[in-house]
Amino acid sequence: MKPAFLALDQARVEQVLQQQLQQQDVAAQSLQQAMHYSILLGGKRIRPSLVYRCGLMLGARLEDLDAPAAALEAIHCYSLIHDDLPAMDNDALRRGKPTCHIAFDEATAILAGDAIQSLAFDILSSHSYQQVPAQRVLAMVQQLAKAGGAAGMCAGQAIDLAHTNQGFNLETLEQMHCLKTGALIQCAIELAWLASPATAPEELELLRRFAASLGLAFQVQDDILDIESDTETLGKPQGSDHQANKATYPALLGLSEAKRKAELLHQDALAALEQLPYPGDDLKALAQFLIARKN
Repeated sequence: MKPAFLALDQARVEQVLQQQLQQQDVAAQSLQQAMHYSILLGGKRIRPSLVYRCGLMLGARLEDLDAPAAALEAIHCYSLIHDDLPAMDNDALRRGKPTCHIAFDEATAILAGDAIQSLAFDILSSHSYQQVPAQRVLAMVQQLAKAGGAAGMCAGQAIDLAHTNQGFNLETLEQMHCLKTGALIQCAIELAWLASPATAPEELELLRRFAASLGLAFQVQDDILDIESDTETLGKPQGSDHQANKATYPALLGLSEAKRKAELLHQDALAALEQLPYPGDDLKALAQFLIARKN
């Protein structure tokens, strides 16, 4: 069941992103249109919601969470544009609509992704924070750069491409997903922490454990849905992983064992939350939604 707060978080971050896009002085109209199209195409906005829910739990100001939530979603949007390109996953459908390079052209899509990535750091570094000191703002910029770069998401995509049609073992598959998907989910928790007054390192470690388990569970569920769902529900081609000969958890473990792994990861995420001295009901609800989702 979709948590009620998720719609609020979606609306809030989309408003922030729309305002940021309107403030951009983009000389090329096609580039501006492609940026708007890709960022405002829709989506669950899970990563911003993690920023908002974790940050509020830790005592952050809602206004201070807008920038990290929007910046993180911008990085995610740029990654989707590039992932869909012919040289990457070669997908024609995203969120039920033509992918950026199909709606525009390949060169415009590459440039839109580049510009959206830059926009993320502009949002994060230029925001008027109310209670976040400059040192922690700098740490947020560094954290987002690491999570989105060669130490995180980009490395995961590189591993994915290198092993397509080559075969994966379980260890490599997990490493890939921890980087490709998990890095930005963990970054959501890190940014929320940095935007809050929280300081206890043992609490941050528990939140990292929550995020690591949740990020991997999220990807296992994605692999399951690629088999069990349909194109209309998914908003992208069903069975695309199988057709591209990509390794998945169901392919390596079998469907029933993949479902069991997803549930074990979900329980580990909840166990980490239980040890925190905060009411983590919203994060629990978000974790439950992610593990039970159909798209």
